[in-house]
Amino acid sequence: MIAWLIALPVLLAAFAATRRLLRRRTRSALRTLLAADAALLAGGLALLLTALSGGSAQADAATAAAAQSSGSGSAALIGAAIAVAGASIGAAIAVAYTGAAALAALSERPELFGRAMVIVGLAEGIAIYGLVVAVILIGKA
Repeated sequence: MIAWLIALPVLLAAFAATRRLLRRRTRSALRTLLAADAALLAGGLALLLTALSGGSAQADAATAAAAQSSGSGSAALIGAAIAVAGASIGAAIAVAYTGAAALAALSERPELFGRAMVIVGLAEGIAIYGLVVAVILIGKA
């Protein structure tokens, strides 16, 4: 738990730094951005491994058994979070493109409102599928 509390401000600071680097359009800024992305990926993987390991090596047998039994539950919860996050990001991208296309079509032919909303609604359905997968994973945990 402490690793999460330490890592979140570090990740937020790194994210803010990469946003500033994106504003500059130089080759060195791109290299720095790629190095920062690699460092964030390594830090995220280390944090994931720490979270999945289940605690310190000095735990007794009862604590180790409890940590192993909760390890699969925490892996299911992490999987559920990844499912929701990925589906939400995918739905956001899909709604952005279909919404822009729907508005462009509606500006020329307003009678296409119903068809355009159906297509945007189908794009939003991607997020619902992610929620369904997350509920199934949480039920298995």
